[in-house]
Order: sequence, then C-alpha cells, then structure tokens
Amino acid sequence: MPYPPPPRIPSGPRRRSLLASAAGAALLAGCSSGADSRESTGGSPSVTAKARASAARESAGLLERYDAVLAAHPAVAERLRPLRAEVVRHTEAFGGTVEKGSPASSSPSMSPSPSVSPSAAVPVSEKDALAQLAAAERTLADRRAAALLDVPGELARLLASVAAAGAAHAYLLTEAAG
Repeated sequence: MPYPPPPRIPSGPRRRSLLASAAGAALLAGCSSGADSRESTGGSPSVTAKARASAARESAGLLERYDAVLAAHPAVAERLRPLRAEVVRHTEAFGGTVEKGSPASSSPSMSPSPSVSPSAAVPVSEKDALAQLAAAERTLADRRAAALLDVPGELARLLASVAAAGAAHAYLLTEAAG
C-alpha cells in the first residue's frame, strides 16, 4: 500500500508568524525606557502631552458616536452599554473628562445628548448603525496601533492596550450587526 504524498507546505512565513512578529515588535517598542524613547523618537514631554490629548479627543469623539447610536436605537442599549463604558475608561485613561450625566452612563433611558455633534449622523437601520460604529472603532484602533512607534514607552503600552480593546469592540459590533 503506497503512502500518500506529504501535504504541500507553503513557502515563506505563515500568517500567524507575521502577526506574532508584528505584535512582538510593537511590544518591544513600548518596553523601552522613557529616556531612550524620548531620544529615539525626538519626543519631549510636549510630544507625549499632545499624543495623550489627541487620544483623549479621539476617544471622546467615539463616545459621542456611541451616544448618538444609543439615542437613535435604544434597543441596542444592552449590547452597547459595556462597550461604551470601556470607551469612557479609555477617554479618562488618556486624561480626558466625561460628563457623568451623559447618556447611557447610569440611566437605562437613552436620552439624546446635547453634546452629540451633527457629524455623528446615525443610519436609520440598526444594523447599519452598528456597522458604522464598528468601522469607527476599527479605524481608531488602526490609527492607535500605527502611533505606537512615535510615543514613549508607557503611552505606547496604553495605546497598544486601547487599540486591542478597540479591535475587539469592532469585532463584537460586526458580529452584532451581522
């Protein structure tokens, strides 16, 4: 009885290896000491402060999107409340502030917030609204992952953590929309 030929093994690195290498490189970049990071990136405390302020503004903008979706589609409140709470924590971790009386923070009735900007237009369809929110999470997570190399260690670790959470949120929102 002849043995079957061995399965074809693709040449080159596997996708899993590439992802592990990219994640390892990002972690190593974030693990350098503060002094080395500032010298190598040309960073200064003002660069760090600007990056933190920008990340806080972006998280606050994402929070406005969550509030707009919650105001337009109260039926998704149970699914979105934990994700929105994480975005609140991200905003605060970057030094931003969040109004304690904003929608979805404590009350189950999702009243519209006067702070929701007109740019956060919400699709009429619940499925489309969740898909748009997922796209916003994904875009922001990608932007934060790309910014890792431009900031010192501790902020890089925070950005990496928040980017990973944003990617998970995008996945969960995509599953909810599907």
